[in-house]
Amino acid sequence: MMKKFYQTQRWPNQKWRWILPILLVSLFLATLIWLPWQAQRMEANERQEQLIADTLWVEQAIQFQLNRNDEMLRQVGAEISAMKLPVDAALRRFTGLVENNHEIERISWYDQFDHVVTTTSTLRERSTLPHFESGVPEIDLKTRCYPPVSDGNSAIAYQLSCQIPLIHEKRYAGSIVINYKLKGILDELVPWWFAHDNQITLVDSDDNVFADRAAGGIGKNVYIHNRTLDLPGITLILRTNSIKSEPKLLANLLVLMVIVLSLGLIWSLIALWRDINRRLAAEGALRQQVTFRTAMENSLVTGLRARDMQGRLTYINPAFSRMIGYPPEEIVGRLPPMPYWAPEALEEYKQRFTQLLAGSVPQDGFETIYQRADGQRIPVLVYESPLIAESGEQTGWMSSILDISELKHAQELSRQQEEKLHASARLATMGEIASMLAHELNQPLAAISSYTTGAINLLEAGDSDKVLLQSAMSKVHAQAQRAGQIIRSVHEFVKKREPSREQVDLCELIQSVMPLIELQAQSSYIPIQWLPPRQSPKVLADQVLIEQVLLNLTRNAIESMQDTPPARRSLRIQVQLDLALDAIAVEVIDRGHGISSSIAEQLFSPFFSTKASGMGMGLNICRTAIEFHGGKLTHSDNPGGGTIFRFVLPTFHEPVSPAM
Repeated sequence: MMKKFYQTQRWPNQKWRWILPILLVSLFLATLIWLPWQAQRMEANERQEQLIADTLWVEQAIQFQLNRNDEMLRQVGAEISAMKLPVDAALRRFTGLVENNHEIERISWYDQFDHVVTTTSTLRERSTLPHFESGVPEIDLKTRCYPPVSDGNSAIAYQLSCQIPLIHEKRYAGSIVINYKLKGILDELVPWWFAHDNQITLVDSDDNVFADRAAGGIGKNVYIHNRTLDLPGITLILRTNSIKSEPKLLANLLVLMVIVLSLGLIWSLIALWRDINRRLAAEGALRQQVTFRTAMENSLVTGLRARDMQGRLTYINPAFSRMIGYPPEEIVGRLPPMPYWAPEALEEYKQRFTQLLAGSVPQDGFETIYQRADGQRIPVLVYESPLIAESGEQTGWMSSILDISELKHAQELSRQQEEKLHASARLATMGEIASMLAHELNQPLAAISSYTTGAINLLEAGDSDKVLLQSAMSKVHAQAQRAGQIIRSVHEFVKKREPSREQVDLCELIQSVMPLIELQAQSSYIPIQWLPPRQSPKVLADQVLIEQVLLNLTRNAIESMQDTPPARRSLRIQVQLDLALDAIAVEVIDRGHGISSSIAEQLFSPFFSTKASGMGMGLNICRTAIEFHGGKLTHSDNPGGGTIFRFVLPTFHEPVSPAM
């Protein structure tokens, strides 16, 4: 009984004594099996994460280069819209971009009718992209890209076209189109080391392949990542397919464990040393990046300003501090109103600040005035944009401020020089017709002399016929009025004055300058035909500038007919309504020697003249004057021989007052 009892008591102890080692061995074996499997999974996850990170980097590099190209072309477009960049200079800028960025196929500049102005390609074709309506002012026109199309050379050679609109005086004035080779984007913008380990393709949302690069071979479809390229108007997908296969489990797990256990300590030390070195290298790189960014911000001439969501100033760079004359410690942390706000523009600042807090940010920037610490006013151009944190949440607003004092000064000098040039041209015009003007004045003066002599003879003869005396005196008065009107017209035409636009009846304006045109035509025996329209709407114009354009164009027409037989000489001035453009067109038509194609290319260029004594500024001034009025000056061949110069001015409409 006791033996049985002891046996019963020993059995549980013996059972637990075996179970514990078995559990430990099982746990060890499970660990041996689990560790390689887990290592395989971790390696697979690491490869996938590395692929995602590298794909994101490549996508950002491509996006950065495309945005950089867009920004550079927008700068060129701004100069073109401001008419500060000739065609040949624009072509040089385009050619430089194409040569330095091999992903670009070509760059083309189209006018508002989608005709090629200049292009880096040898083929000058009409644009097939949708275009903006030239008669409708556009306030905010962004770059638009269009779905890739085949270039016709290969089934997989696709091009991406992006269109940058050009705006002049709030009207569509053409566009710049940049064509990218999608294959070139992958070849030029994707690093070789990334292309060596991955197959990269550009596809759309329907998996249509537009470009492919597989320098290291075809992808194994194990590690794949898609990244969206957000382009204005379209979306392309950057797909990376790694050529690496899944990591394999080692066949001899026990050998692996022995090696791992044997080298564990050494590996741990090496890993620790490597981690420390990486951490030190990362900290050094971070310090270098911070130093570089700080130096870059400090060297900028553009002022930078950051504000939080309440409008509190949180950061300014040295350029902005120098611009307004306040050190950062005096204004950082302050809420509006700011000390650099000018008192006369305080209401404008408050209104813009309210709009900013409401989320209404002008995309194209705005001009305003700031007051320096010493009280000096400076004109500035301000660009506002949301400040986005790493989490994607908006944390405030970032502003770029440009001091445009020099620009304003240059614009004022340019305006003064242009005014002087117009005045000089008017004086030159009047100098050319001075002799004819003297002949025209001699007629009323001779008539006055004759009538006054006759009146004196009547008085000396004692003739008291009042009717004759009144008739003579009235004729003297009329001729004196005629001479005075001629003198006043010349004085108004040549005097220095500020350009001013007012409502003008174009037909009446032409009729008023017709005597001077007839003076120019008399010496050459050229008949003048004046064809006004049935209805003559008004235009908003500077009368003297339009008179100057008419005199220049008619003088050129008269001079072009010096070698034309007298029987064929004819100068026709006609006015027509252009209902499609809501404008009025004036045509000056001669039957002279015409304009050759070689001369036509430089006809409106400054200082270009076919006359031995010409300054070469007449037609350039005419075009500038017409464009000042929002119109356009063109020329064409006259089917009957000669040339037709045509300028168009917008029709003026009286503003409709709202109904009470």
